[in-house]
Amino acid sequence: MKTYKKRIADDVLKRKLEGKSAVLIEGPKWCGKTTTAVQHAASILYMNDPASMQQNISMAELSPQLLLSGAAPRLIDEWQLAPKLWDAVRFESDRRGEPGQFILTGSAVPPQTNEIKHSGTGRFAWMTMRTMSLFESDESSGEVSLRELFSSFGDVSGTAQSCDIARLAFFICRGGWPQAIGMRDEIALDQATDYFDGVIHSDIGRADGVAKNPERARRLMRSYARAQGSQTSFSAISKDLSGGDASLGDDTVSSYVSALKKIFVIEDMPSWNPNLRSKTAIRSSDTRYYTDPSIAAAALGVCPEDLLADLNTMGLLFETLAVRDLRVYAESLGGNVYHYRDKDGLECDAVIHMRNGSYCLAEIKLGGDMLIEEGAATLKTLAAKLDTSKMPSPSFLMVVTGMGNYAYRRKDGVLVVPITALKN
Repeated sequence: MKTYKKRIADDVLKRKLEGKSAVLIEGPKWCGKTTTAVQHAASILYMNDPASMQQNISMAELSPQLLLSGAAPRLIDEWQLAPKLWDAVRFESDRRGEPGQFILTGSAVPPQTNEIKHSGTGRFAWMTMRTMSLFESDESSGEVSLRELFSSFGDVSGTAQSCDIARLAFFICRGGWPQAIGMRDEIALDQATDYFDGVIHSDIGRADGVAKNPERARRLMRSYARAQGSQTSFSAISKDLSGGDASLGDDTVSSYVSALKKIFVIEDMPSWNPNLRSKTAIRSSDTRYYTDPSIAAAALGVCPEDLLADLNTMGLLFETLAVRDLRVYAESLGGNVYHYRDKDGLECDAVIHMRNGSYCLAEIKLGGDMLIEEGAATLKTLAAKLDTSKMPSPSFLMVVTGMGNYAYRRKDGVLVVPITALKN
């Protein structure tokens, strides 16, 4: 079983085990949840072991405490096969009264929650694990730390890991799937395609127990890929779908998208609502994103060479990659990532907001002086709109680029940071 020394989730899980009795790790399939959990477990129960699966499920009904016996932290993998284990874990956690007792992992398909009687509040910690960021896959130098940028209010220097535009296109299409890291390039690219096929033929229907048409799912996911980084409505997505399927209306699109969210294929970005000097109306629609850029590439049927021939599409999918990495880094520090857009059309790709109230404004650009200048202008315009008598000023303004050799501060104070230099 592969292990990765730079998995940020390792430190997050360790911290959560120190504070709560049980930790539930969620995230897309193939993201490495079980691999990470195994490294922290003192004993393991594989609920889906073919030799004992039926016996385990029966035991969960008859005497669940026997399944929970073992050295702590005890990992219960594929726990959702017996949802009643949730309440058993909660009860056992109360009885023991100590943190770090259980780790629950499972497939991306959610359990039948009608069999769960208690929320787990106060005993459980929830942890979302994502596909790997470039720092975790050893493709970012990590010389620029997001944590240090906040603590130093934007002092920056660092050299990016060498990466030309062809390699960046490969990173987008390969994605951050752990098993793809280190594979021969053409084999690594197959992983995202296989994942996409599994979603449309099986996982999307299993998410809510309602059968889904694979061809509809394929077309919808393709349309969603074209909408990356936008606030495209379900009505617009419905109209974008080809094939003349009049029955695929807003409600159907909504049900398919909801299923894809349940299995962590889609994760839209919520809007940011700051205090402004003027009464400008802020758009509250979520911004469309896949959890990994390779899903969008697979849905569109594009390879790295296709992206190099269409830099506009590459820029959109690079934004999905950068958002994935920013989410990994920010959430490990207790922060969240939001999007800003107002009625005047002013838009900011990412607002990284920390729990202590500090935040930064970030634009995501593929690279080049013209795009960096455009991003910096947007950031300064938004910063000037903020009412700093009612909220703090941004800790820093940052243009995250796909290309570039160095991280630096411009004369106007805006930071330029290549994604291949960044870490949490």
